[in-house]
Amino acid sequence: MNAFWIILTGSLVATCCSLLGCYLILRRMAMVGDAISHAVLPGIVIAFLLTGSRDSVPMLIGAGLLGVLTTFLIEFFHRYARVQADASIGVTFTWLFAIGIILISVYAGQVDLDQDCVLYGEIAYVPLDLWITEEGLSLGPRTVWTLAVVTLLIILYIVLGYKELFLTTFDPAYAAAIGISTSVWYYSLMTAVSITTVASFESVGAILVVAFLVAPAATAYLLTDNFKTMLLLSVLAGILASVAGYYLAVWIDGSIAGAIATVTGIEFMLAFLFSPSRGILIRKKQLQPVQH
Repeated sequence: MNAFWIILTGSLVATCCSLLGCYLILRRMAMVGDAISHAVLPGIVIAFLLTGSRDSVPMLIGAGLLGVLTTFLIEFFHRYARVQADASIGVTFTWLFAIGIILISVYAGQVDLDQDCVLYGEIAYVPLDLWITEEGLSLGPRTVWTLAVVTLLIILYIVLGYKELFLTTFDPAYAAAIGISTSVWYYSLMTAVSITTVASFESVGAILVVAFLVAPAATAYLLTDNFKTMLLLSVLAGILASVAGYYLAVWIDGSIAGAIATVTGIEFMLAFLFSPSRGILIRKKQLQPVQH
């Protein structure tokens, strides 16, 4: 049963991150997920210091606010300081992540957080944190319920805003011309990324969140030119990585999050080499002259 909960957790995170990752990849903002996943750390610590509670709600609120602040700062530095987007991302997330590490070290006696846990997560411990009702009924791990709600919200957001997200991603000038606010949809997308990152942070860690935001979407991008198909393939790649990564970790007796992230990289390499339309080996084979 533990294997089921761990794989389900990974699959839910993969679904959220892969769907949003497709938009980030096409907007050339893939590393924004990396920035947010690191920058929310001070929000988690500050939320604990203000409330004195380790409940999920204040942690989600604190980290979510820092995630949104991160996206505002990235856009602010890019637009008004006129630095390149990658430079503004690098400056913002390293600065905020460093503040989080300092807060952990200064208040180490009060905050039960480990820097390694922040990076690598503890997805293996998901089945231990059960939601038990007053009647003593176990409803399963709390993390699964949280991620299930977030997953439904992300799917609903993409379904309801599909047209606007599609136009602002592929042709922002046309979107603005027909009255769609590119800024509103940019910040709504970044807010969705923040919520997903924060909800996934405790269970799977920053590294796996970034892997799921980038690798499945990049893999799907190599496999198809149809955007709806890309969304579907990215989710399938993420879920497959969760299943295969878990059993790889069991086989080698290693980190589950690390194994899952490794499988996402393997999937990308396979697509890079063997994709029917963009695979390096396939293209070389097609370019070879036919000998008579």
